[in-house]
Amino acid sequence: MVKFVGWAGSLRPESYSQMALDLAITKAAAQGVEIEKLDLRQMTLPFCTGAETYPDYADVALLQEKVKTADGLLLVTPEYHGSVSGVLKNSLDLLGFDELSGKVVAMVSILGGQANSNALNDLRVILRWVHAWVIPEQVAIAQAWQAFTPEGNLKDGKLDERLDKLVHSLITHTQTLRPTEVSGK
Repeated sequence: MVKFVGWAGSLRPESYSQMALDLAITKAAAQGVEIEKLDLRQMTLPFCTGAETYPDYADVALLQEKVKTADGLLLVTPEYHGSVSGVLKNSLDLLGFDELSGKVVAMVSILGGQANSNALNDLRVILRWVHAWVIPEQVAIAQAWQAFTPEGNLKDGKLDERLDKLVHSLITHTQTLRPTEVSGK
């Protein structure tokens, strides 16, 4: 069985990014796979200094181990000033080729305004640089403040369907790109 880890680059208590991540995790479960959620709001991560290790921060080693042992990743970022959140970027900076190379990645962005792909395009470049495999599908949830129901579902049926397809694509591309690891051989 494939093993996924997901996290969102938002620390806000009522985060739309966390809502989108939770919804995608629910959709993955409906498709028969599990995505372990790493909640950066509950972790103590330092600013990346480029150090080899961060012995005073056990959560760095935890993040590195969880990502290293996963087959694929689901990343959700709010778009801040037209790009990836600093929180998400810092979490990725604390990882390296050992953890990210060869990982299959799905991406979602959350926007306060109109849909665009700025943060997703930047995230694609970052992940390509560390030799991760970003799937072609991506989802941008615009005007997030009105996109979700009080229960955390998407109001727009077509957008909800796109999120289903994103999760399905993450699963199938992982099975294709990492067959040895997935089959246990």
